[in-house]
Amino acid sequence: MPEGASMTVAGRRVLVTGAAGRIGNVTTAHLAERGALVTALCQPGQSVDGADRVVHGDTRSEDDVAQALADVELVVHLAALAHRDAGTPYAVYTTNVVSTFNVLVQAAQRGVRCAVVAGSINRYGLPQGVDQDARPPYMPLDTDIPSDVSDWYSLSKLNDENTSRMVWRRWGTDVVTLRFPHVNSAEGLEAQSAQFTRNPRLGLTEAWSYLDVRDAARAIRLGLESGARGANAFYLAAPTTNIPYRTEEVLDALAPDVPRRERFVEREVPIDLGDAERLIGFHAEHEMQLETRDLPAGLR
Repeated sequence: MPEGASMTVAGRRVLVTGAAGRIGNVTTAHLAERGALVTALCQPGQSVDGADRVVHGDTRSEDDVAQALADVELVVHLAALAHRDAGTPYAVYTTNVVSTFNVLVQAAQRGVRCAVVAGSINRYGLPQGVDQDARPPYMPLDTDIPSDVSDWYSLSKLNDENTSRMVWRRWGTDVVTLRFPHVNSAEGLEAQSAQFTRNPRLGLTEAWSYLDVRDAARAIRLGLESGARGANAFYLAAPTTNIPYRTEEVLDALAPDVPRRERFVEREVPIDLGDAERLIGFHAEHEMQLETRDLPAGLR
């Protein structure tokens, strides 16, 4: 069960940054359906379904964020450049870390007691790192796995977690950072699945993990409602992989020397999802319906 006293978003003013993005759009609609009053902070010219208040601005701007935080009780921070190649190294890093610092610090100074932040599986460094042949130090991935960062996006997500801990220590604002895997619509997930099925090596450092965007939105709401105290950061994903092969067989073929701290049943995702269940009561409801089959001889 989640820790702390639970609450509900119904009737509460929630700021969603990056509200016009892939996760933001679905999250805004989901929160509104649950009775939240949503302020959407997004770029000029963007619109968001479900928001009863829209602020056009930049999450790096103190004035824009201050305007967006008017009467806000809860914060969902999703605004970011979400990939190493989404801009120059300077743009990706500074956009992400300054936005997170600006939003969380101003929210905490105004008395906001809870925030959910979009983190990333990349915070441990390998998926977008310089070593294309990297392998995790052990499986399943868990919250204790050491970081080995060699790209600016992963560094930004790692440092966002430092900002969250600082904000909690200084102002007592509880922060839940969701270390998302690849999040997409069902169609987008199918496209990635086809790519990784052809070449499973591409998904090894991400543990062939994925999350339907509808589950991402629900996890965000649960993070707001959970009552989890402190600055918590953890992985979440669907319980099965996005490839049709048995997890043990793929690991035998691609990472035979990587220690396994447990055995994996059929297509079980090699990520420890226990904290997602324990802290916010989350388990994914939308799984890819892939027929399990033997790993082709050419991939062994």
